[in-house]
Amino acid sequence: MLSSMEAVRRLMDLRHRGRAEDLPAVLAEAAPLLDAEAASVLLIDYGQVALHPLRGTTTGTTTTQTVEDTPAGRAFTTAEQQWRESDDGGKLWLPLLHGAERLGVLEFRVKAYPAASTRHDLEVIAALVAELIASRRFYGDAVEHTRRRLPMQLPAEIIWNQLPPLTFAVDGTMVTAVLEPCYEVGGDAFDYAANGDVLHVALFDTVGHGISASALTTLTLNTYRNARRSGLSLIDTCRSIDKWVHAQYPGAFVTALLSELDMPTGTYRRISAGHPAEIFLRDGRMLPALPTPNTLPLGLGHMLSRPPEVIEERLRPGDALVFYTDGITEARDASGALFGVERLGDFMLGALRDGSPAPEAMRRLIQTIVSYEDGELRDDATAAMLQWRRHDNEPG
Repeated sequence: MLSSMEAVRRLMDLRHRGRAEDLPAVLAEAAPLLDAEAASVLLIDYGQVALHPLRGTTTGTTTTQTVEDTPAGRAFTTAEQQWRESDDGGKLWLPLLHGAERLGVLEFRVKAYPAASTRHDLEVIAALVAELIASRRFYGDAVEHTRRRLPMQLPAEIIWNQLPPLTFAVDGTMVTAVLEPCYEVGGDAFDYAANGDVLHVALFDTVGHGISASALTTLTLNTYRNARRSGLSLIDTCRSIDKWVHAQYPGAFVTALLSELDMPTGTYRRISAGHPAEIFLRDGRMLPALPTPNTLPLGLGHMLSRPPEVIEERLRPGDALVFYTDGITEARDASGALFGVERLGDFMLGALRDGSPAPEAMRRLIQTIVSYEDGELRDDATAAMLQWRRHDNEPG
């Protein structure tokens, strides 16, 4: 116990000094205090294909692990510890979670499978390491260098710097998203915020590509946040974004889904601004789509005299809503066949039926889309899933 506390103390020192790239050296020093021969951080890349040693890791301490078919990958996809025994002991992999966001795994090389009390200490260390990575990543580029396996184009750089973490959970309700092509995306974006009992979720698809699309997306995202933080209603938020897009980019437009979920009751309200309806999943089946669109795309609202319409639906516990841009459903295989809405719904139902956690279902979806287009996406492909669970303190 005392040695574990010393390991915690050494790691905690990084809160006030040091960078993310200093973490591997501190972990190497702390490993013997945790009855481990070595401890290493493996971070997920942007494509969510493999786990890579954090920059600063000593060569030979650990190696890149694919997400598919490795214990490290299973620890990442299931968010549960994995163990592999060997002649000289074994390795233990623990998920690195910052809230619900999956950062990677923490790998321990040990002489024997740890006792329950030791495993608990290692889980505390993993939680602390995740917090350190999340807080230290902005003071240097080690995390970015580790996660990037290809050069990132400037439009994608701009968009990724605007986005919240891919996954967030509160009181059993979760929102999780994916974007591809991750190194070139420029026109798609998503956002969310939990304020009191309300979870705000939005998905945007900007016309065009490249730097002009990312600039318009940046304006859209920040106008949305400004309206939300100013306490505007969904209708006035929609009007505000529409006004600014039209004023700054005449002739351009952005399709969007703007939504609010009252988490205690499951009351879901949304506006579709020229955007495809979300897929509505309940009890293993796909329900009829909610009415869409409810107004013109953002930037074109001046062409209508009537205000945007808010659609309201009462969710049931366990319901899931899948937001997507047309890059998902309009993906084409070698024969030209569209991926389509039905295939998307069937895929998501199958993933949930298999018991895949929501973030893993979305990771598998985007890998499927990339494979469907033989690795060359014709358009940005973005999706987000909102799963609702009743507040813990609410009656059934």
